[in-house]
Amino acid sequence: MEIETIALFQKVFREHYPSVLRKIVSLIDDRAAAEDLTQEVFLRLYRHPPEDLSRVGPWLHRVLTRIVYDYYRSSGRENELMNRQRNKMLSEERVYPSNEETVIRDWERDIVRQVLLKLSDRDRQALLLKQKGYSHAEIAEALQVNPQIVGTLLMRATKRFKQNMPSEGVMDS
Repeated sequence: MEIETIALFQKVFREHYPSVLRKIVSLIDDRAAAEDLTQEVFLRLYRHPPEDLSRVGPWLHRVLTRIVYDYYRSSGRENELMNRQRNKMLSEERVYPSNEETVIRDWERDIVRQVLLKLSDRDRQALLLKQKGYSHAEIAEALQVNPQIVGTLLMRATKRFKQNMPSEGVMDS
């Protein structure tokens, strides 16, 4: 590159660098990344200058806009990739619970089964139907009771269930 061209580039760089940096910082709100992107803008100017250097301001603005769009596009992809990886890890954890989680879950199920066996058939059926998502009308029909008493029946069954749950001291032993 000729000495004149290098001097002209340096002049344009000193003149426009602060405004280009300021615009990019306002667009991405990350000073370090903005400085990198500003360098990219001037690197493109150095490698592929516009034909009319008197219109370098608008040219720089177009280039910085494209670079910022590219930055957002690539950072969006990175975020999307990280989110996918995190979701995959979380789903794998759900699919493959640890041995400790399996033991605890099985132990809790056994306790719930034991407590349910202590309840009357009607209380046990009412709680199980409610847990499965049946409506009060459907529970009333299955238990052959008045639909108006299902709420009270469930409340009392829940209370008896809680009363029959072992206290924490018993569970620890």
